[in-house]
Amino acid sequence: MKILKQDFLPESLEPILTENKFDGCITVQVNQSESETNFLFDLANQNSFIKGVVGWIDFRSDQINERLDYFWQFKKLKGFRHIVQSEPKGFLQRKDFLFGISQLEKYNFTYDVLIYHHQLFEAIEFVKLFPNQKFVVDHLAKPDILHDELINWSRGIKVLSSFENVFCKLSGFTTEANWNSWKPEHFIPYFEFILKNFGAKRLLYGSDWPVCLLSSSYKSQLHLVENFISKLSTSEKQLIMGGNTIDFYNL
Repeated sequence: MKILKQDFLPESLEPILTENKFDGCITVQVNQSESETNFLFDLANQNSFIKGVVGWIDFRSDQINERLDYFWQFKKLKGFRHIVQSEPKGFLQRKDFLFGISQLEKYNFTYDVLIYHHQLFEAIEFVKLFPNQKFVVDHLAKPDILHDELINWSRGIKVLSSFENVFCKLSGFTTEANWNSWKPEHFIPYFEFILKNFGAKRLLYGSDWPVCLLSSSYKSQLHLVENFISKLSTSEKQLIMGGNTIDFYNL
C-alpha cells in the first residue's frame, strides 16, 4: 500500500485527465466525515475540471434534514456515499440509515452504493425500498476476480440490474484481481455480464484513481475499458465514457 501513502491533489490529476482526453471528473469521498466533504468543495471551487462532488453525511443522524438543507447550498455537491463494504451484515437494513436515504430524493441527490460481492443481496433489498432514488453501484460491486468467482456475483448483479433506477460503474476492477499478474482476459466475463444486464445506457466509466495505482496505471485500466467497448456504437461509447455520468450526476 506504500504507493498510496502520499497526497493526491488536483495538480496530480489534471495532467492525467488532459493526456487521456477527459474534460473533467467527479471526486468521491474516501473518509466518513463532513470535514472531508467540505475539503472536496474547496478543491472543486478552485479547480474547474472537478465537475461534481460525491460527499459523505451521517444518514443515521437525528439532524439528517438539517444537514441536507445545509449541503443543498453547494451546487457542485451531486450526491453521497457511505463505505458500506466496511460495515457489518445488516447495515443496509438499519432503520435510521434507511430514513436518511429516504430524504435524498427531495433534494435530487444521488447515492453511490459501495459494497463487496457478498453484500449484493442485501443491496437488492435496500434499493427495492427506494424506486425513485438514483443509485449507482461502484466498482461492479467488487467481484472476486482473484478467484474467478462469477456465479454468485452474476446472480446478484442480474437481480440488481432489474431496477431501472440503478446504474453501475465500470471501475475498480484491477484491484480485485491479482495486483501483479492480472491479464485483460480476466475481466472480460465480468464486463460482458455487466454490459448485458445494465446496457450501455446505465454504465459509467470510473477510474478509481488513485486507488487503481495499486494494481495498474491510470492509462492501463482505462485501456481495458476502451478496448472492451470498442465493439459498441459511437453513441454507446459516448454514453459510457461521459454522457451517462453527466446525466446521472446532473452536471
